[in-house]
Amino acid sequence: KLKTLSADFKKAFNLSLVFYKGAQIADGDLTLAALNKKTTKDVKSKADGFKIKASMKVGDVEKLFDQNFGVTVQVKDTEGKKLVPNEITLGQAARGEY
Repeated sequence: KLKTLSADFKKAFNLSLVFYKGAQIADGDLTLAALNKKTTKDVKSKADGFKIKASMKVGDVEKLFDQNFGVTVQVKDTEGKKLVPNEITLGQAARGEY
């Protein structure tokens, strides 16, 4: 489920990961497969060797989700209120260096 992926991301990086269905935030109870049925994009539920590291830039992580799963995501602060700038790394964002 999307909320599980978001929770795992928060545990690893202390940041929020928000999934989108078109321009709207997707329901956290959806799975990637269920999201596929609700969006015009082709959403994949598996990506071999998909790894995210704290040294990666936020914009690159968001692109990876699009390339590997066909989903639009945004990285936000821990509370999920502010978007994190794409140019900084996940590590910098987790430390609030923006």
